[in-house]
Amino acid sequence: MIPEFAKAFAIAVGGIGPALAIGLIGYAAMTSIGRNPEADKKIFVPMLLGMAFAEAIAIYALIIAFTL
Repeated sequence: MIPEFAKAFAIAVGGIGPALAIGLIGYAAMTSIGRNPEADKKIFVPMLLGMAFAEAIAIYALIIAFTL
């Protein structure tokens, strides 16, 4: 029972942070593009990089859950 709970807890805690981070990154990018539409090319690449790094943390949590 404990190993199953540990796996579920690891993926739940490891997934909530990146999910919030990706949402905040997307919100900030869309807000800034809405305020300055000409800067969309300068905002898009850093937005994608930030989302990718946040998603990598969720993947690390998934790997930890699989190894438990």
